[in-house]
Amino acid sequence: MVEGVHEYQPPLDRMAAASRYLLAALPLALYGVLLVTLSGRAPVTPEAITELLADMGIGAAGLVLLRWRRDKPWQIALATALLTVVSTTAAGPALVAYVSFGTHRAWRRLVPIAAVLWTCLVASTRWQGTDQLTIAYAVGFAFVIGGLTLFAFYLRGRRDLAAAQRAAELSASLQRVERAKLAERLKIAHEMHDVLAHRISLLAMLAGGLAYRTDLSAGETRETALAIQENAHQSLNELRAVLGTLRNDGGRQAPQPTLGQLDDLFDEVRAAGQQVEVADAIDERESLPAQTGRHAYRIVQEALTNARKHAPPGSRVRAELGGRPGHGLRIRVSNPAPFGTSAGPGARLGLVGLAERTRMAGGTLSHAVQDGRFVLDARLPWEA
Repeated sequence: MVEGVHEYQPPLDRMAAASRYLLAALPLALYGVLLVTLSGRAPVTPEAITELLADMGIGAAGLVLLRWRRDKPWQIALATALLTVVSTTAAGPALVAYVSFGTHRAWRRLVPIAAVLWTCLVASTRWQGTDQLTIAYAVGFAFVIGGLTLFAFYLRGRRDLAAAQRAAELSASLQRVERAKLAERLKIAHEMHDVLAHRISLLAMLAGGLAYRTDLSAGETRETALAIQENAHQSLNELRAVLGTLRNDGGRQAPQPTLGQLDDLFDEVRAAGQQVEVADAIDERESLPAQTGRHAYRIVQEALTNARKHAPPGSRVRAELGGRPGHGLRIRVSNPAPFGTSAGPGARLGLVGLAERTRMAGGTLSHAVQDGRFVLDARLPWEA
């Protein structure tokens, strides 16, 4: 963009546009009052009336030219300035056009128009008085044009500030939208991890049984293969359900798992060969909020997945559930930890995701190796 040229010009409201035309028409209105006053007095020569009407006609033409001052700023500013040589009432449109030009152009481009306007205004006074009066007019016009120049730069500064504020607000709005999108993507990524990690670990355990168990009968082999097929089918269905949240079709989302489906989860992993002991001491579980139950399900699911990945084969996993309204919900899952396993923060991406999920739910999650067992301890709020 050329220096000093503002390509975008904000539209003027009707009140602002009307005020500019009123200012430009002020000399014309004064001449109209003068014409009415003189017409009622004698003697008034026809030449004087003709001169007044001609002056007002040229001033009216200058008002019409203002219509294109924003489309052709320097042309209109120059044309109205030249009209002031033969018309006093054209000074109003000329000054308004000059200010409009100054609000959108740098001072280097404004100086030539200012010089032309000053010259035309001075020239219009040559036949109206003596040289001393012409000098006084010249000085006065110089101060007027200088003041209008400062006023034009002031208006331009206000417009630039308003434009900068609008740009900052738009940028902040876009950033909020992007943050919301990122948060939603992270949420979906956590859901996908919880679903796929659980299913894929089950598939890996079942496939491993087929690969290393040579004592399986044909019936057992068939049952294991059917379990693999069923889990693969469930993986696809759950993946479609999670990805369905990405659609903006306004349709209903698939129901999400809750605490009441934990028994099905335990039966499923046991059928796949994982040994799980459950101690359930939850009171008034029907009053547990659905969102909290969903978080609890995902925590247990990820804990079982983590055990299948990192615990020794055939290890027994113990899941302890407890809580009641007003005291919160506690989930404690433990499994044997291989020698040398570190449970430091960030050691497992699934646990990192669970920690974030728990934090967003207002709870806490910790994990550590205690007495040779990896223990995951989560606490979720449960209001009375």
